Amino acid sequence: MKPTVGFVGLGLMGRPMALNLARAGFPLVVWNRTASKADDLVVAGARLARSPRELAAAADVVITIVSDPPAVEGVLWGADGVLAGLREGALLVDSSTVSPGLATRAAAACAAIGAGFLDAPVTGGTWGAEKGELVFLVGGEAAVLDRARPVLETMGKRFFHLGPHGAGQTVKLAMNLLFALEVGALSEAMSIVVGAGLPADRLVEVMQASMGRAPVLDIKAPLMIEQRYAPSFPIRLMHKDLGLALDLANQLGVSVPMAAASREVYSAVRGAADEDLDYAAVARYWQQRKKR
Repeated sequence: MKPTVGFVGLGLMGRPMALNLARAGFPLVVWNRTASKADDLVVAGARLARSPRELAAAADVVITIVSDPPAVEGVLWGADGVLAGLREGALLVDSSTVSPGLATRAAAACAAIGAGFLDAPVTGGTWGAEKGELVFLVGGEAAVLDRARPVLETMGKRFFHLGPHGAGQTVKLAMNLLFALEVGALSEAMSIVVGAGLPADRLVEVMQASMGRAPVLDIKAPLMIEQRYAPSFPIRLMHKDLGLALDLANQLGVSVPMAAASREVYSAVRGAADEDLDYAAVARYWQQRKKR
């Protein structure tokens, strides 16, 4: 018999992840701050809980994927939060991108209940979530990962067990920092090529045949050339992750000057936007400056 899964957070990533669980036949209980986002999941057979606490009380495995640390704190430690309903022997898997410190706090709270915990942020974009091909970056005990694996395998294709609680979040923040720098650097390089009167796609064409090729650029370069910025990974979330990476670096005594400079650019683009944009829209910084 498949375990009952409780799923909290039905945004760009969470909704397709939960749909894959429903399609695979897992008994599913869902909760989202905006309840209407669960409508198609209810049609697919999921039960809509009235609170994260009610959801946790009904679930063997709880998965949370929400936007930022305050959202995680709210759904876990709130008066009607997950930790108020989580059962002894259950598992909590947080796939949000937050700080390693918050992950270790959640792990300790679960241990006090007698429940297992994994910090398991994901990478792979909305397309990976839809196809069930996400990559999970996991911190926690190997035995807990083994228990969670049948559920996670419905949503992902690869699993990296990176170390103790907080390790998954540490690597995720470092990786997102690299993505932000890569896309920001490509934006600057494109501005030079376009400023010289050449099409930006000539630069991308050469990069694809050189050591400069990177899969993230395969996805983001066409959006930047065509100035199509519908959010797959919203710039507000990348801006948040850059802040978390800078905070972590400060705690560790590590100097990251390029990250600090990059966050200033992302801040400017995010602040000037009236709509939700993908982080590829960092290219607007140079596109708009050229128009002045």
